[in-house]
Amino acid sequence: MHDIDPIETQEWLEALDSVLEKEGEDRAHYLMTRLSQHARAKGTQLPYAITTPYRNTIPPEKEARMPGDLFMERRIRSLVRWNALAMVMRANQKDSSLGGHISSFASSATLYDIGYNYFFHGYDNNREGDLVYYQGHTAPGIYSRAFLEGRLSEEQLDGFRQEVEGKGLSSYPHPHLMPDFWQFPTVSMGLGPLQAIYQARFMKYLINRGLAPEQNRKVWAFLGDGEMDEPESTGAISLAGREKLDNLVFVVNCNLQRLDGPVRGNGKIMQELEGVFRGAGWNVIKVTWGRHWDQLFAQDKDGMLQKLMDEAVDGDYQNCKAKGGGWTRENFFGRYPETKKMVEHLSDDDIWRLNRGGHDPYKVYAAYHAAVNTTDKPTIILAKTVKGYGTGTTGEASNVSHNVKKLPIDDLKQFRDRFDLPIKDEDLASLPYFKPAEDSPEMVYMRKHREKLGGFIPQRRQQSEVQLEIPELTAFEAVLKGSGEREISTTMAYVRVLAALAKDKKIGKHIVPIIPDEARTFGMEGMFRQLGIYSAEGQKYEPVDSDQVMFYKESKQGQILEEGINEAGAHAAWIAAATSYSNNNVPMIPFYAFYSMFGFQRTGDLAWAAGDIQARGFLIGATSGRTSLNGEGLQHQDGHSHILASTVPNCISYDPSYGYELAVIIQDGLRRMYGDNESVWYYITTMNDSYKMPAMPEGNDVIEGIVKGLYCFEENSKNDGLKVQLMGCGTILEEVRAAADILRDDFGIESDIWSATSFNELRRDGMAAARYNMLNPDAEKQVGWVEQKLAGRKGPVVAASDYMKIYSDQIREFVPGTFIALGTDGFGRSDTRGKLREFFEVDRYFVVIAALYGLVKDGELEASVLKDAMKKFNIDGDKANPLYC
Repeated sequence: MHDIDPIETQEWLEALDSVLEKEGEDRAHYLMTRLSQHARAKGTQLPYAITTPYRNTIPPEKEARMPGDLFMERRIRSLVRWNALAMVMRANQKDSSLGGHISSFASSATLYDIGYNYFFHGYDNNREGDLVYYQGHTAPGIYSRAFLEGRLSEEQLDGFRQEVEGKGLSSYPHPHLMPDFWQFPTVSMGLGPLQAIYQARFMKYLINRGLAPEQNRKVWAFLGDGEMDEPESTGAISLAGREKLDNLVFVVNCNLQRLDGPVRGNGKIMQELEGVFRGAGWNVIKVTWGRHWDQLFAQDKDGMLQKLMDEAVDGDYQNCKAKGGGWTRENFFGRYPETKKMVEHLSDDDIWRLNRGGHDPYKVYAAYHAAVNTTDKPTIILAKTVKGYGTGTTGEASNVSHNVKKLPIDDLKQFRDRFDLPIKDEDLASLPYFKPAEDSPEMVYMRKHREKLGGFIPQRRQQSEVQLEIPELTAFEAVLKGSGEREISTTMAYVRVLAALAKDKKIGKHIVPIIPDEARTFGMEGMFRQLGIYSAEGQKYEPVDSDQVMFYKESKQGQILEEGINEAGAHAAWIAAATSYSNNNVPMIPFYAFYSMFGFQRTGDLAWAAGDIQARGFLIGATSGRTSLNGEGLQHQDGHSHILASTVPNCISYDPSYGYELAVIIQDGLRRMYGDNESVWYYITTMNDSYKMPAMPEGNDVIEGIVKGLYCFEENSKNDGLKVQLMGCGTILEEVRAAADILRDDFGIESDIWSATSFNELRRDGMAAARYNMLNPDAEKQVGWVEQKLAGRKGPVVAASDYMKIYSDQIREFVPGTFIALGTDGFGRSDTRGKLREFFEVDRYFVVIAALYGLVKDGELEASVLKDAMKKFNIDGDKANPLYC
C-alpha cells in the first residue's frame, strides 16, 4: 500500500514509540484496543491480521538472559549429537533393515538441550516432575543423553532396535518395552499433542478437586511441523485455550520438511500455525532467527529485509540451506538491491552461517523462559530449524533427510569438525561412542543442572505410592440380587455399579466418569447433581433445568468429565486418568462410556496407545451389539468391537449378559489393576435391551467362570436322550435360553446353557495351553478352560452372539466336538430387534436350527427333522446371505 503522507505516518509511529518508552506495553495495548473499538464503532473495517511479521516474537532487548556456560553446553550437545548418530549407524552396520532416524534429532538437539539444562523438572526435590512428550523420531538423541548420564550402557546402545533378547532399546518411545524409562508413546503422529492437552487438563482437574497439590508442573510436547497436519494434532487446541491451560507448552520443530519433502513449499508453516493457535487463544512465540541475524535487522531501517522475509516461501528457505551461501546471496538477498547490499560485507560462508532460531540456545532459552512465565493461556513455541542439521551434503535440508541412517566418511569428518569432536580420522569409521570421565567438567556440569532440577528424565514410575482399598463384591448387592420382575438393560446395571463405586467412602473420590455427550442416553444424568461436571471456571449461569432434581451442574470440583461430541478427546482424557497412578502418583479409576461403534472403530489408535502406555481403567462400550441398538442403522450398530479389542494384548474384554456378571467383572478388574497393580485395562460392552436380570447363582465356580469367560448358567441332565450345548453372550443369551425351551418342548432335546462372558479371554487361555503342550511334549498336558468345562458333555456346541461369527469362532480349536458359530456378519440396518435377529440369523429359531444341524452332522438326528423345523419356523434355505446384503 502506498504511503500518501509519510510525515503523518512518522508522527503516529513516534507517538506509539513514546507511549511504549514512557508508559509501557500495557498502556500501548490499551490505546490500540480503544482505537480499534472506536474505528469499528465508526463503521470502519480494520485490516485483518492474525499473524505477525516473519521474525522472532521476542525482540533482542526483551530476551531473558541464559545464565549458563554456552561453550560447555555446546560441548555436551555435540557429544549427544555424535553418540546418537553413532548408535543409529552402528545398528545399521549390523543389519541395514533395522533403520533408524538421524535428521529429526539433528534439527532439534538445541531445543531439548535447553530444556534439560534449565526447564524440565524431575521427580526429586519433593515435587512431581514435568511431563515431556518427546517427538518419536528423536529417540536416538534421548538415549544418547541418557548414556552420558550413566543411565544406559554401551551394550544397550548397541542394541538399538534389537529388543527380542531383552537388552536393546526400543525404536521409539514405548513404555511397554521400557517401563522405567519412557512415559508416553508418541510416534503415532498426532496422538502426542492430543494426549498432552488432556494430560495438562487432567493435571488441573486433580488440583481443583484437591487430589494433587499445585506445584507449577508443566506438560511439554515436542512436535514436528509436518505432524501438525494430523487432525488430532490441532483437534483439541480450542479446549486448551478455552480452559487457559498455562501448564502446557507445545514446542514445534519447524524444520520445514515432512518425511518426503517440504511441509509447505508454497507457503509458510510457521505463519499458518501462528494463525491457527493464536485464533484458539494460545500464546504464540516464534523463534525464527538466531543471533547472527540481529545485526541485519538493526540495519533494516526501510523494512526491505522484513518485506523479503514475509514474501519468501518455505521452499525458498529450504534452498537457502541446501544450496549454500552463494546461492542465498544471489537468489534470496539478491531479489532486492537494498537487501543484497546489506550482506555485501559478508562472505558466502558467513551468509550460510546465518543461523535459525531453533539452533540458537540464547533464543530458545528466552522463548522457554517466556513460556513458563505465561499465565492464563497455553503456549506454543514455533522454532525454525534445519532438518538433518550437521549431516552434510547427504542429509542437511534435502528431501531425503528423513530417510538418512548413515553418512559417508567425508560427511562424518565434516560432522566431527563442525561440532569440534575429539575423534581422530582413523577412528571415525569404527564410530566410537564418546563419554568423558565421570569427574570431567562436562559430566559435572550436566549432573549439577539435573540435580538442581530434580533428577534425570525421562523416567517412569511403575507403581503409585498410594494403594487403594478395593471394595468387596458385596458392595454391589443391589445388582447381584437381580432386578426381580423389573426389566432393565446391562447399561442400566452399569450405571448402578458406577453409582455404588462413586459413593464408596474409600475409593469414591478416585472414580472418574467420562462421557462424550451421551449421559442421558445411558441413564447417567442423575450423576450430574450428585457428582458435578468438571469445569475449570465453575458455573457462571443458572442452568435451564435448575428447578429439576437432576439439573446440569458444572463445578470446579466436579467429578464427571463431560467431553462433548468428541470421542478422541474423551479417549485421551481417559488415558490421562488411566495413567495418573504413574504420572501424578495419584491412582484414578476412569470409566469412559461411549456408543460402542464410536469407540474402537473411531479411536482405535488411542486404544493401542493405551496398551503401550500401561493404562489402567474401564472402557464401556454402551449400546453395543449389531441388533441391540436397533433404530440407528448401518453406521451405528457394532458387531465387531470385540474383534478390535482382541488385537490389544493387555486389553481384557467382556460381553456380559446380566448385571451380576458385570459386577463380578468390574470388581475383579479393580482388584487386578488397583489391588495387584497389573498393567491391563478393560473393555466391557453393555446393551440397550431390557429384560429381567436374574440373581447371581451360588458357588465360587460361577465367579471363576465369569472371570475366565465361560460358566454353565443352566444345566439340564434329566434324561439320556439327545442333548446340545448352547452358548450365548450379551443380550443374545436371552435368545439362547428361549431356543433351549423350544428344543425341549418341541423336539425333546435337552440343552446345557452356557454364558460366555468373553470369547477373547477363552481364546487366550486356550492358546496358552496349546502353546505349552507343543513346546513341552513330555510334560503333563495342560487343559484349557473351554476343554475343561466341556469335557464329558454330550452333543454339538452352538455359540451365538451379537457380533461377527469370528468372535465366538475363536474357540473352535478348543471345543471337543462339533461346533457351530452364529453371528451378525454384514452391515447393520434399522428395524425391530426381532426382525434384525432374524435377518442376521441369531434369533432363537436359528439357534434351534443350528442345534438340530449339529445333531444331524453327528449322526444323531435325521435330516428330515431339520427340514421340517425350517418349514415350521418359516426359514428359507435360499435366503440371501446377510454378509452380502
